[in-house]
Amino acid sequence: MFFDTDIGGVVHNLAYLRMIETCRTKLATEKLGMDLKTMANTGLFPVVVRTEIDYRAPATLGHKLIIKGKLETVEKVKFWCAFEIYAEGIEKCLITCRQSLAMVQMHPDGKPGKPQRLPKEWRELWGS
Repeated sequence: MFFDTDIGGVVHNLAYLRMIETCRTKLATEKLGMDLKTMANTGLFPVVVRTEIDYRAPATLGHKLIIKGKLETVEKVKFWCAFEIYAEGIEKCLITCRQSLAMVQMHPDGKPGKPQRLPKEWRELWGS
């Protein structure tokens, strides 16, 4: 989209992070069964702890981008997701990204949330 680019027509770094956020939300729903309504009802949310991103080549206005995401590893309290962004018709990977997340129990009274142990079945299925 035009609003995702700078004056030179190059996709802005913040736009990539928004695309990764969308992919990660879909990944959470499809692979981990964490739909938005359930998260809102339980107050248990995946929270980004760390983002590592490498900008390997620019995408420009008019490129159709393809974002691939996967659950990489699951530990006791955090898990890692990995992402790659390609432009349709270009074989070279433009962006690589890894994010570490923790499940945090939010409190309705505004108190700081606390990280929770990840479900045992996550570690059994995707554990490191």
